[in-house]
Amino acid sequence: MVRIPGGAFLMGSADFYPEERPVHPVTVDEFWMDDQPVTVAAFRRFVKATGYVTVAERELDAADYPDADPAALVPGALVFRMTAGPVDLDDWRQWWVYAPGASWRHPLGADSTLHGRELHPVTQVAYEDAAAFAAWAGKKLPTEAEWEYAARGGLDSAVFPWGDEFTPKGRRMANTWHGTFPWQYLPAGKSKTRPTPGTTPARAYPPNGYGLFDMAGNVWEWTCDHFTTRHPDPARPACCTPRNPGADGPVEAGAERFVRRVIKGGSHLCAPNYCLRYRPAARQGQSEDTATCHLGFRCVLR
Repeated sequence: MVRIPGGAFLMGSADFYPEERPVHPVTVDEFWMDDQPVTVAAFRRFVKATGYVTVAERELDAADYPDADPAALVPGALVFRMTAGPVDLDDWRQWWVYAPGASWRHPLGADSTLHGRELHPVTQVAYEDAAAFAAWAGKKLPTEAEWEYAARGGLDSAVFPWGDEFTPKGRRMANTWHGTFPWQYLPAGKSKTRPTPGTTPARAYPPNGYGLFDMAGNVWEWTCDHFTTRHPDPARPACCTPRNPGADGPVEAGAERFVRRVIKGGSHLCAPNYCLRYRPAARQGQSEDTATCHLGFRCVLR
């Protein structure tokens, strides 16, 4: 783990997506954070020690999904599938499929394996799974403020964890989508074969200023904050700057059956033409019961 010094910063961004606004001052106390996402190998040790069964591996309760076809209520998770060509980007069902049998053991579907993925971030973990691992390890999941502050690596106003330029001196700094999402993936320019996106080992790209790896791209990461569509109003006296905000705050009105938590960092599926969210300020809401092939987590100690 890496020690993150306490301090104040401006949380959010006014330059990208509405949910990142308004920019507001926040103070966080010192804490420690895993220097990389929890890996497949680490999660396997947890499961072996405890016998834990993840959400994606359990039988589904029809009462939780009243509009679903009962025949489709089988254990599984969401898996990404590249499309054959351009599609309507307002319809995520064009590239996400519910794959029976998909789980952390089979991240890309029932026929996939973990061979060669031991050092990759574990995926297909729902919020409950991440929280269970953290408790077993004697840690916690980070708040959104802690996560964003740490991701900035001491660069309070920079666009990315490493600065304002996406590829400084032509160097790739994170595992993100290159090409036109969700059908054209060209990570190294034109290719005679059709490459496919996926996770990379957790230390494949340079760390930020605090020594943290994968704070942008590769996999989204759970935080413990309930998701709201906007940050709080910053119009408050300087003496009242929020200190250590987050954790299990109020649920936004109109919440669905499963509340949404904030996820941070973007993933290998984020692209400028669809989801430019591989930035510290970027945020998204994710239903607690959802597991996907591009979502993982890391832990903190306070």
